[in-house]
Amino acid sequence: MNLYNLLKKEITQQELLNYYNIIIIYEALPQGINGVVLSYRGINTIMINPNLSYYKKRKTIIHELAHIELNHLNQLDNDLFAFNIDKYEDDADRYVKYLLDSIENEN
Repeated sequence: MNLYNLLKKEITQQELLNYYNIIIIYEALPQGINGVVLSYRGINTIMINPNLSYYKKRKTIIHELAHIELNHLNQLDNDLFAFNIDKYEDDADRYVKYLLDSIENEN
C-alpha cells in the first residue's frame, strides 16, 4: 500500500493514512508554508494550512505523503536535513510527478 495506489484510486486516502499511522491537522502556518510533516513516537502528523483552496490542500497532502514514502523523516542529522531542505522538497515533487506520469502512461 502506497501513494501510487492512492493516486490510482485503488485505495482511499484514509486507508493510506491508517497504513502509515498519519493524522492530518489544519493549523495556521507561516506565510509561504502550505504544509509540513512531522513524526513523533511512531505517529506521523501532516499539518496543512487551512487557508489553502481544496485543490491546494489535496496537492499538499500528497506532497507530504511523498516525504514519508521517501523516508525523509528518518534523517539522522537534523542539521544536514535543514541544509538540504530544498533537495528534499524537490525529491518529493519529482516523486509525485513520476507516479502521476507512470499512471498516465498506463492509460
